[in-house]
Amino acid sequence: MALTIDNFIKLANYYNQTTMIMSAICVQKGGIPMENYVGRMYAADVLEFIADYGRRLKEDKKITIPTDVANAIERFHAEYERVKSLTTPSQKPIYEMSLAEFEKFMNI
Repeated sequence: MALTIDNFIKLANYYNQTTMIMSAICVQKGGIPMENYVGRMYAADVLEFIADYGRRLKEDKKITIPTDVANAIERFHAEYERVKSLTTPSQKPIYEMSLAEFEKFMNI
């Protein structure tokens, strides 16, 4: 994926729509808390990707970033920093799980 402002905006819009749909799914499933919805792991991966994409955009000195996009990059980075250490119900971060533990957690 080419490193562009337009791609960042598309990714940001995708993430925002994904979280809106996840919220609706949680309501439809009886009002389960978002943190108990298994799809949140996918959203967390997307958020991590967007935060890293924004970081790479800022590091590329050939790209001029508009103020509103720079603010969005900062918001995504702050959101990622806020949630990156959240753990699973077993209190073990996903990246420390074995494949068997992950499959059990995801109910696969």
